[in-house]
Amino acid sequence: MTGYGIDGDRSAEWVAWAHQEFNITSWSTQGGASPMVVRGGEGSWFWDDSGKRYLDFQSQLVNLNLGHQHPDIVNAIKRQAETLCYIGPSMANDARSELAALVAEVTPGDLHATFFTSGGAAAVENAIRLARHVTGRQKVLARYRSYHGATAGALSVTGEPRRWLTEPVGMPGMVRMLDPYCYRCPMGQGSGCGVCSSTAHVEELLMYENPDTVAAIIVEPITGTNGIIVPPENYLRGLREVCDRHGIMLIFDEVMSGFGRTGKWFACDHWNVVPDILCVAKGLNSGYVPLGGMVVRKHLAEWMKSNVFPGGLTYSGHPLACASGVASIKACIRDGVVENAAARGQQLAARLQQMSEKYEVIGEVRGRGLFWGVELVTNRATRAPYVPFNAKGAANQPMAKLMSHALQQGLYLSSFSNIIRLAPPLIITEAEMDQACDIFDGVMALADSIAKELAA
Repeated sequence: MTGYGIDGDRSAEWVAWAHQEFNITSWSTQGGASPMVVRGGEGSWFWDDSGKRYLDFQSQLVNLNLGHQHPDIVNAIKRQAETLCYIGPSMANDARSELAALVAEVTPGDLHATFFTSGGAAAVENAIRLARHVTGRQKVLARYRSYHGATAGALSVTGEPRRWLTEPVGMPGMVRMLDPYCYRCPMGQGSGCGVCSSTAHVEELLMYENPDTVAAIIVEPITGTNGIIVPPENYLRGLREVCDRHGIMLIFDEVMSGFGRTGKWFACDHWNVVPDILCVAKGLNSGYVPLGGMVVRKHLAEWMKSNVFPGGLTYSGHPLACASGVASIKACIRDGVVENAAARGQQLAARLQQMSEKYEVIGEVRGRGLFWGVELVTNRATRAPYVPFNAKGAANQPMAKLMSHALQQGLYLSSFSNIIRLAPPLIITEAEMDQACDIFDGVMALADSIAKELAA
């Protein structure tokens, strides 16, 4: 077969055409502009068909924690493929057992046993299912500024606008909470309101819903896709106390923020709060093979020894994926990757602070480790957003110009509404960070000039 390029043409033009013709791209109107054709990557960089190199300041989908083509992970996949490509979930194999033990070692508190999945959405689905099964309750509280995955259950607890396209979503019993977004306090009081600095808002919702009907509260400890929102100091501790008081399961979605992304193994480590269930993926194996996991505390693991776990996946604990996970975690430990994320995060924070003092367009910078958001405004006093919430098309053109300019300069970024997300690989070097920040400074200069035009 050669009609569609099989054993034939592999030019950039053919690859781009076949991508648009036969591939369905996530969360997108199909067709449109021709996609970039990527031919390779190494470390913090990838390059297109022309050989132009881009510093990956997104770690693609915030999953390449150890960067592109890490030799340890590549070799682990090769060795596992030569030994055993697949075996059923009920049978033990070296890679699956070792990864489960390593996850228990690096996760906080008494988190103990893992149900491996093929990604973060499946981890969330199973976490909710287990919480309902254990508690005998049905309702789940989740926040508006959240993204938990694209399957029916995960979308049901997702609050952000992508769920609009799929409504009515498939899982009943979802209750929305407001977010501890102090820069844009939902109560208009800054950090002193019952949403941002206490549990009053959650307690009020539970009063209306009846806490005896609530199985779980699910949150991202640091909000990811929806703006890198870092909670106030006592927020997560407050949620833990509320859940303990009412017998509710606390679920943390650390699909993005886990495995060193925030300068600690997990974002919840910054506040020493341990969830009942932890959802992971992405950094678990740096995204080299589809992999996620639902990690439960010891008492839940013990409960399941006498009660059936209501879930199953053909590819749970896939040997190739687990081998990549073992290599990824071992490399993180051996090479001090989490410590590097903390150090380079301090470097990035200092540069962002300098830019904030230099450019009025920057309303706020916030983050931990190598997980940062830069919120753009047209007026610092009023905090008028650079583009509207969930801006599309012409309304999003100012942000689109910035993303395009950065890419032209060799820096790959992404954004949501008026917030630019910065999440480079955790192996990024000091020199690469300086190079990226130099380019980003130019992006902010352009943003500042556009903001002045918008405000005029």
